Amino acid sequence: MASLAIWRSASRFRNFRGYLCAHTLRQCGSSVSSSPPIADNLHRPSLPFLQPVIPVGAGFKSLGICGRYLSSSAAASTSDNQEKSSSSSKANSKGTQSSGGSQQSGSDAGKPVRGGPVSWLSFLLLLATGMGIIFYYDKEKKRHIEEISNASKAVKEGPSAGKAAIGGPFSLINHDDKPVTEKDFLGKWTMIYFGFTHCPDICPDELQKLAAAVDKIKEKAGIEIVPVFISVDPERDTTEQVREYVKEFHAKLIGLTGTSDEIKKVARAYRVYYMKTAEEDSDYLVDHSIVMYLMDPNMEFVKFFGKNSDVDSLTDGVIKEIKQRKLKR
Repeated sequence: MASLAIWRSASRFRNFRGYLCAHTLRQCGSSVSSSPPIADNLHRPSLPFLQPVIPVGAGFKSLGICGRYLSSSAAASTSDNQEKSSSSSKANSKGTQSSGGSQQSGSDAGKPVRGGPVSWLSFLLLLATGMGIIFYYDKEKKRHIEEISNASKAVKEGPSAGKAAIGGPFSLINHDDKPVTEKDFLGKWTMIYFGFTHCPDICPDELQKLAAAVDKIKEKAGIEIVPVFISVDPERDTTEQVREYVKEFHAKLIGLTGTSDEIKKVARAYRVYYMKTAEEDSDYLVDHSIVMYLMDPNMEFVKFFGKNSDVDSLTDGVIKEIKQRKLKR
């Protein structure tokens, strides 16, 4: 009887403990969504009078399940608290940053704003530099204009203003087959014409004009002029050819010829252009300058006369130049 009383007491104690565990699990299941599967497996115990007998092993199993559930609930609540604390700390840090940014913007708003990229000082310096450059160029321009004006006033009118680079030494052969240089004409007024003996019309016309002007100059002013003919066709104009050619125009006309190099040298000295045209067998023409050069007794260039001058204009022009030279001396 005593053992039966002890067993009943123990059974009542186990039933009461199971009831406490089941009640605790229901409270936890209402707050945790993952707990119903565990709570559904645990049945609410009846009163000790309705269920007097419960196996001993079931009590220990229920205690183990209840312990595991309580530990898992505690861990879940701990993790929830940590997440909430971390989220609150992040919110606090963001609030701090925003407040710091607002404070910084406020502090920046209180600072004075700098001026633009061009200050008044730099603008004044730029203006002064520009005015200085304009003044300098204006001064240089005026000085250059004055120099040109003074130089133009200093230049004298007439041939004496400057000497053209025309004329120079030469060494040729005359129509008598004798060597001749520019020195043989010193002390005489000379008129030189460049041409060739096979010229069909221009050279004969110019030489006739030259011969007539020489005679007129002698008649009107009593000035002796030496007419000179220099060939630009050394291949065909031999001394004999030149001799026969000059006799047809004037008794005092001197004909000169030479080698190709000698003719090139004298033509270059007197700025004379000449060139052979297209050849047809041995008959060809020579294109050349049509100019007469007036040289003074020092064999220095005085003036040239072109094709447009007739006999009278050529005569008057030569006399005028010679008289001007004599007056200047």
